[in-house]
Amino acid sequence: MSAAASTALLPMIPGAANAAPVWTKAAYEQAMRESGRPVNLTDVQFDAIQKRKPAAMKRIESYLKEHLGRADPAVLAAFEAVPREYYHYEYPEHRATPGDAYEDNPKPWALGYGSALSDYLGQAYMTQICKPAAGEVTLEVGTGSGFQSSLLSRIVKASYSIEIIEPLGKAVGKIFAPIGYTNVHTKVGDGYYGWPEVEGGFDIIIVTCAATFAPPDLFKQLKPGGRMIIPIGQPFKRGQVLYVYTKDAEGKIHSHRDIGVFFIPMTGAIAKNAPVKPEAVPDRVPAAGNAAAGGNKPVTE
Repeated sequence: MSAAASTALLPMIPGAANAAPVWTKAAYEQAMRESGRPVNLTDVQFDAIQKRKPAAMKRIESYLKEHLGRADPAVLAAFEAVPREYYHYEYPEHRATPGDAYEDNPKPWALGYGSALSDYLGQAYMTQICKPAAGEVTLEVGTGSGFQSSLLSRIVKASYSIEIIEPLGKAVGKIFAPIGYTNVHTKVGDGYYGWPEVEGGFDIIIVTCAATFAPPDLFKQLKPGGRMIIPIGQPFKRGQVLYVYTKDAEGKIHSHRDIGVFFIPMTGAIAKNAPVKPEAVPDRVPAAGNAAAGGNKPVTE
């Protein structure tokens, strides 16, 4: 059965972001097969994963309220719609790990090739500070598991993502169509240069690896009124800071330091440039132990 047909057979969740399909064990197994990642699990195992999701959703909502004052309903709807267990996979070993999804103590999970599926609290934080909205176009530098771009795709018009690790990028590029995420576009390449072929640029650029400075081409591709989120700091060292850049109507760039983070480094062309010493970590660092928001755990996406 084709990916389009399998998705069409599934009823839609009323009010969910971008009309996410109802998720069943049969749908999960079929999507995994169509993405080239077969999986075997029992009904009991699948049901146990689903039973953990409500608690994870409460953690996300509480975390966003605690650190950002509110939980954006669109962000919560996206997390509700995207089946996280679908992204738990160790690619070099060709092994699905859905039982790790919705863990009580959020943390990064290995994907292989030195990449990881970021913890869900950190992803929720970064998604909300991006302020995604319907009709917008986003770019992620560092596809990783594809989960971050999938989240954005449930809110925005089109979600683009670049992965520099070729075997990972090619494999993950096959996972979106089987679950009906036709507005996610990926390629293998160096995110330092962005995706200049996308006409009109991007409303949001989210970099999910630590850079020693913000790549100039990314600013060029940011639309007026756009936002760019990027961790800046030294590779594999503490002191990285999440920066939020905005471009005003006149094209001027504004920035502010957000929180202390710890990401694996951006590779490729940026490594050929002289590193920029990051400023000190800001005082406002959330205490929760998560990868993207102060938990000091390496992540990639």
